[in-house]
Amino acid sequence: MPAYTVHAPSPGGADLRATDKFVFVRDGFHFWAMIFGPFWLAWHRLWLALIGWVIVVAAVHAGLSSIGVGRGSILLADIVIALLMGFEASTLRRWTFSRGKWRQLDVVIADDEDTAERRFFERWSQKQRGIVNDQWAVDRGGPPPTRNMPGQQFSNPPPLPAGGIIGLFPEPGGSR
Repeated sequence: MPAYTVHAPSPGGADLRATDKFVFVRDGFHFWAMIFGPFWLAWHRLWLALIGWVIVVAAVHAGLSSIGVGRGSILLADIVIALLMGFEASTLRRWTFSRGKWRQLDVVIADDEDTAERRFFERWSQKQRGIVNDQWAVDRGGPPPTRNMPGQQFSNPPPLPAGGIIGLFPEPGGSR
């Protein structure tokens, strides 16, 4: 099963409403990064890695050509660089996130990204319940809210209006 690392932007803090900015990076070999290396780097906005890739490929080509190596050997060097790109693609993404002041929150083992998200948010929301008092989060699987729970906006009943009861019967037990 693949492992996913979860990254979040640091300036946002531990706010439950910023979860749409979390990024899940799959660890392992990336086939499309091997086949379309520079396009994959540009798609994921890994600009410094893209510049490094261009410099390395140009240096390898120039170096091998200057010593008189044949085209077959240069092709073999390109295949090795492509394989390295496929193996190190997720490391380059993590490196870019760490440079951009992102923090790694967790590592999740799952079959696919959707399952990884579900597992991560189940664990993370349980940890955050005690830390963050989030008025917008609703636990759909829990019991209905009750009164006198600290931190809940619906814990205290609303105050009665100045005139008493509002409705068809302004006085309890009164006639129509």
